[in-house]
Amino acid sequence: MTEPASRTIDIRVGSSTDALTPVSVAERSLAARVPQWAGLAAVVLAAVAADQLTKQIVASQLDLDESLHVIGTFSIHHVQNSGIAFGLFASATPIVTALTALAVGWMLVYFARSGARHPVLPVALGLLIGGSTSNLLDRIRLGHVTDFLDLRWWPAFNLADSFIVIGVGILFAALLLGDARPRAGS
Repeated sequence: MTEPASRTIDIRVGSSTDALTPVSVAERSLAARVPQWAGLAAVVLAAVAADQLTKQIVASQLDLDESLHVIGTFSIHHVQNSGIAFGLFASATPIVTALTALAVGWMLVYFARSGARHPVLPVALGLLIGGSTSNLLDRIRLGHVTDFLDLRWWPAFNLADSFIVIGVGILFAALLLGDARPRAGS
């Protein structure tokens, strides 16, 4: 009579106990942590402060529709916009206000759940949230947004609008560059 073959258990790191079923990559929480929240808050506060300060300076120094030539086709032109980009939905300020508030809320929820996903998220979403919040404050407080950066070939805009565009640009670039990186095993 022969002895039964001893059965050794082979456990490999990165595989299941049956060595056939793959184990997915290690999971880590993508939720924003204190450093991401601090970065987001710093960018939001800086964006709101810069936008509100420049709007206040323009409103106190230039009468409505007054313009100050700076260089070339660029001027500081004090205008009011009750709509969104390009003056669209000018008669729908309450709807624009509500949609902006919903968008800011959605961005905060997204950041809470995914703030650690990419190192540029606090900056990109900070610019988006800061710009949106600053314009939202104006709509609630004044019923319009003060625009003043005028290139003559483009509708007048403000720093908040610039922050929103830059934030979207950063997100888009991160998305493109993230997909362009070679993946392990490729």
